[in-house]
Amino acid sequence: MYYVLVSQCIDNFKKMDGWLDKAHDYAAAKRFDVNVLVGGRLAPDMQPFSYQVQSASDYLKAAAGWLSGQQPPKYEDNEETMEQLRERIRKTVAFAESVPAAAYVDAHDRCLSLPWKPGKVIAAADYIKQITIPNVYFHLAMAYAILRHQGVDIGKMDFLSQLNFIDPQPSNVQ
Repeated sequence: MYYVLVSQCIDNFKKMDGWLDKAHDYAAAKRFDVNVLVGGRLAPDMQPFSYQVQSASDYLKAAAGWLSGQQPPKYEDNEETMEQLRERIRKTVAFAESVPAAAYVDAHDRCLSLPWKPGKVIAAADYIKQITIPNVYFHLAMAYAILRHQGVDIGKMDFLSQLNFIDPQPSNVQ
């Protein structure tokens, strides 16, 4: 279960890398510096695009690390360009993909102590359900929305996963 959840988040990170391609195309077509989008926001009191990417990255690498019994890598939150954000996305994916499925076998028995909640622990299942999934998808959705708001030509299918249809068999169709 944990491997599948982390894998799903990885797939979404790979899609986000594609959004940056479209952001570059948009900026080139409109003749502006794509790095302007790094500071884009939906509201004045909202964190910018760069923060959304950084936060989604932090939650994914933390889940991959802690649920597999490893210490996740620490990244500086100092990205100022789209290329730096792309590199962070790719480093995050590379780390999460480096954790084999077998490393998550005992994850259901783990309790995690979070650095921002000293003296408290949370069960792995609750960590995934209450922290990882909502936060990864929140920050991905905000990154997507900021790019859309700025005019980048991305749509729902750029956010959703590709559907893997199979040929129906009488025994597996309901």
